[in-house]
Amino acid sequence: MNINNVLQDIKKWGRVNSPWAIHYNSGGCNGCDIELLATTTPRYDLERFGIKLQGSPRHADILLVTGPVTLQSVEPLQKIYHQMPDPKYVVAIGSCALSGGVFQSCYNVIGALNQLIPVDAYIPGCPPRPEAIIYGIVALLNFVRNGEKLSFTSEKNVSIPEPVIFPREQVTQLPEVNPLLTDKEKRS
Repeated sequence: MNINNVLQDIKKWGRVNSPWAIHYNSGGCNGCDIELLATTTPRYDLERFGIKLQGSPRHADILLVTGPVTLQSVEPLQKIYHQMPDPKYVVAIGSCALSGGVFQSCYNVIGALNQLIPVDAYIPGCPPRPEAIIYGIVALLNFVRNGEKLSFTSEKNVSIPEPVIFPREQVTQLPEVNPLLTDKEKRS
């Protein structure tokens, strides 16, 4: 056994068993925010998996993003992402983060989160239930630990949408969007 391999295994164990997450709402109706915060209550208890919500991106391992990416949130979201230490993971929560949702055709909405930063897990729903959010985060951690998807089995008929976990995609250049129209363009 190489000492470097042992140290890497210890780091990975610590990262998977005690991840810290930061939440960012990039716009929208706040439905997903309420469900995400419900996961931290004693009823759902996200901390039983070692996951702790953190206020500083410099200490966070997972970025939880809700809402569509708006023009106003592009710069702060990129700053938060780049302030996080590597390895970092991004989870898109709700239909708005996945595709822009009902706000998709609004003038100030760029669209899906993966157009801006690489996304590791997608949790569908409008809003997704707290169980689905917990399941998606735990599935991501299982993927990081073992490299395999988590299978969900239940004796009860539970309708929780499956989280989608992909290997990171390379994000291309952010599309140029000019939110400010000149008076001449507004009149025409």
